[in-house]
Amino acid sequence: MRKRKHKNKNWEKLDNTAVLFPAIASEETTNVYRISVNLTEEVDAELLQKALDMVLPGFDTFNVCMQKGIFWYYFETNNKPAPKVVKEHDFPCRYIEPYSNNNYLFRITYYRKRINLEVFHVLADGMGGINFLREITYQYLRLKYSDIAAVKKDRLSDYTSLNTEDSYVKNYKKSHAKGYATKRAVEIKGEKLSRGELGVIHGYMSVKQIKEAAGKYDVSINEYFVIVFIYSIYVEYLKRMKSDKAIVCAVPVNLRPYFDSMTTRNFFVMVSAIFKPDNEEYSFEEIAEIIKKSLRGQIVKEHLEELFSYNVSNQKNILLRSIPFFIKKIAMKLVYLSSAKANTSTVTNIGNIKTDKEYSPYIKSFHAMISVSAGQNIKGAICSYGDTMVFTFTSILRDTSIQRRFFRKIVEDGVDVEIESNGVYYD
Repeated sequence: MRKRKHKNKNWEKLDNTAVLFPAIASEETTNVYRISVNLTEEVDAELLQKALDMVLPGFDTFNVCMQKGIFWYYFETNNKPAPKVVKEHDFPCRYIEPYSNNNYLFRITYYRKRINLEVFHVLADGMGGINFLREITYQYLRLKYSDIAAVKKDRLSDYTSLNTEDSYVKNYKKSHAKGYATKRAVEIKGEKLSRGELGVIHGYMSVKQIKEAAGKYDVSINEYFVIVFIYSIYVEYLKRMKSDKAIVCAVPVNLRPYFDSMTTRNFFVMVSAIFKPDNEEYSFEEIAEIIKKSLRGQIVKEHLEELFSYNVSNQKNILLRSIPFFIKKIAMKLVYLSSAKANTSTVTNIGNIKTDKEYSPYIKSFHAMISVSAGQNIKGAICSYGDTMVFTFTSILRDTSIQRRFFRKIVEDGVDVEIESNGVYYD
């Protein structure tokens, strides 16, 4: 693993998805996600800092600061020391202030046996975050355990990519179809937690049991979680009543498998699971069929290509490119608010995280979470490691009836669930 050296300041454009995030980021809409690894022993802060210092120079995706140009933001190599590793003392997914973080757009914290990586989405999606956190964890374990270091040396895992291509531009095809709906969806409202607080609830369960539960309804694990979430909103928030607005759940789709990409930058699009309760008393099975058809009709390569190609075509438009950034920023905020209100919530699945066998005895589990955003006061994130699947709710609402209904339904379907919370709801 390379030690930090002074580098030339290279610059790079933001990818097509990333250009939006700086325009809309704020204390309330942070666009920060977290991936955490739970180890079998307490974290040594000094070794964790050393591991970060050693790993960061090799990751061009994270070793950057963001600069503002006349027309767009851009990335520039960051030659400052790595951000300081600190013990977690605040709520997760908070806004990352670059100026107090050596101009880096990520943070590393720890608490007891857990290492947290928080990332401003402008840098990378969940796959890029996994790459980075996994290598930091590996380096940490090599520093702590000489027997692992003797076998693995300071080299990257076979699972790790350092590719930084803009896969949106590479796979773009001319398109004129508008990709996303803007019709307003059901918005989950209610009494909010105190300003700055974020409620977190993890549900730990067996991958095998979840597969069996999803199989009862002939759906995938991802579809199953989305269906249970929408069902829970229908039952607890709409009280099984008709609605002139649909419950719409945005579902990010990882594009890498469809376009043979290994990029560590953003490469995903959003599809929408849509359920509009036009009649009284829908059963879970009926909702499952509606959502399954809704998702499967969208998750095909041609449609996914249309979604991101429309966005890239706007970025490539010569007239739009020549508009000063401050005007673009206003326009992007308006477009974002319109599209954000078209979704009730978001459920993201960063997939199954794999680790090399030499490190596995020291790694217990992973989990992920995403920040809330305009019009979306509760969200969900999924990841798995070995046979442990974790569904994590993040919410700024005091009421937890939707979360309770969600896990209750999963238990009814034969899944054992262990619940863990950050304690916000106990006062």
